[in-house]
Amino acid sequence: MPLSVPTENRTALFCNALKAVNAGVVVLDQQQKIVFWNEWMERYSFIPEEIALEKTLSELCPDLQSVRLQNAIRNALTNRLPSVLSQTLNKSPFPLFATHQDANESNRMQQAIQVLPIPVAPSSSYCMIQVTDVSAAVNRESILRQQAVELRSKAHVDGLTGIANRRRFDEHGEEIFRHAKRTGSTISLIMIDIDFFKNFNDHYGHQKGDLCLIEVANALMQETRRPFDLVARYGGEEFVVVLPDTDAAGATYIANNMRTCVEQLGIEHAKSENSSTVTISLGVATYFPIQQGLNFSEFINQADKALYQAKRAGRNRITFHQTA
Repeated sequence: MPLSVPTENRTALFCNALKAVNAGVVVLDQQQKIVFWNEWMERYSFIPEEIALEKTLSELCPDLQSVRLQNAIRNALTNRLPSVLSQTLNKSPFPLFATHQDANESNRMQQAIQVLPIPVAPSSSYCMIQVTDVSAAVNRESILRQQAVELRSKAHVDGLTGIANRRRFDEHGEEIFRHAKRTGSTISLIMIDIDFFKNFNDHYGHQKGDLCLIEVANALMQETRRPFDLVARYGGEEFVVVLPDTDAAGATYIANNMRTCVEQLGIEHAKSENSSTVTISLGVATYFPIQQGLNFSEFINQADKALYQAKRAGRNRITFHQTA
């Protein structure tokens, strides 16, 4: 037979159990005065029980201005309804601090709060507030969110050059193209190829080839400044530029600046067939609202054909798709 606790000792036992629990426990009476303030609350609020007792929460903690907590307390005392406060909306209602340094820096503990009615008699009830430290869980969640953002970011970045990769171009370009079709605006696309890059790699080696790609990518990035402009590595030595709200004249200006900027890098290219330094060829296509039947793949193909024409015409030049 299990040993039973004598009736006269039960109250003290239950009270001591609540004092020792690893969570904050506060009990309020019908007038919202504190009748119980456990050791956990003492430890993290730096307020002893003897000071807390017989005070209301607003008297004890003047900066406790959580309307949701006050509503939850009233519901528990008047309607005997339990409540759980959203941690997202009520991160730190109570002035609780893990250390004295946190208190000096006003760095409150992240809290999860439950408010529970404690009926005593048909006409009266008490209210228990349970406070749990969720700082570690919140920090883990924050770290996981940050890691997810970083992983997503890396999934859209070319590992060598640090600019957007083909996947990012596919997603962003399609989105901008659909927007242009919906709004009847123009959009331009520039396909870019480093001239005789295979010869460069064969002569100077892949390490120098990688450095060349990085320098060219940086030069192209310098010529795009608007938030939705995008320079991406399309593959190998090919790059692509998305220019929303840009007509043929604007695309011409940017493409010419890019061509000049790369040429001015002065990267030696002894095996080029048209220059002593690294140059690029560019193909430009511009979408006009009247081209309603055109899809994004066809639009890319237009720019690619223009690039092919630039290469056939002698390289280190800009060519437009004929219909543009």
